[in-house]
Amino acid sequence: MTELARLLLVRHGQSVGNIADDEARAAGAHRLDLNYRDADTPLSETGVTQASAVGTWLAALPDEHRPTVWLTSPYRRAADTATAALDAARLDATLLTDERLRERDLGILDGFTGHGIRDRFPAEAERRDRIGKFYYRPPGGESWTDVVLRVRYLLTDLRQQYAGQRLCIFSHQAVIMGFRVALEHMAEQDILHVDREDPLPNCSVTTYRHGEGALRLERYADTTAVERAEAPTTREGSAADEDGR
Repeated sequence: MTELARLLLVRHGQSVGNIADDEARAAGAHRLDLNYRDADTPLSETGVTQASAVGTWLAALPDEHRPTVWLTSPYRRAADTATAALDAARLDATLLTDERLRERDLGILDGFTGHGIRDRFPAEAERRDRIGKFYYRPPGGESWTDVVLRVRYLLTDLRQQYAGQRLCIFSHQAVIMGFRVALEHMAEQDILHVDREDPLPNCSVTTYRHGEGALRLERYADTTAVERAEAPTTREGSAADEDGR
């Protein structure tokens, strides 16, 4: 077998950046009231609770479904989600870090709301509208297609190193959507429709299993773990302007 047996993709728990983003949008502010570097943005209290809920859910998985390899984005909110989940699951596992799992880089637009981008960078807002969210690359940042390219590169390595194993990856919204494009051969309009109509909740689990020679989608954005723990289910109010932290 040259394919993974199972792949679980977990979005990080609610971060203080998610809260700041919601508050900035509601207030019509230009920028998020946030003093953290994107890579250092921590979980909120709710995010920690959500991460622990994922750990409880992982511990209850049948042995044949429980992951054998654990990877995380180096960004604090994802790495802390992974650590909290493994602690709650009481699993003595090695957690590997891969920088290709980091969140999409927004370049000079980092920290701005859609309102702020249109006011401060009108030429970029016009260019983004013309090119479209999937292909638009902000100055100094990445497009969605850039993220998909690093996901494809990562998948090649994972298939070679961990063929036949069950992987669990803790990462970010844009990266998980990149996995969907790479694994399901989704077109631009299809992935943007999913992103718009069914935004990815914090600590949701997207699962693929091996079948007919490839990884097949089993569940997308499953919030069972969070709901069973009666923890809040959180997601961005809109994915129209920026990707969630």
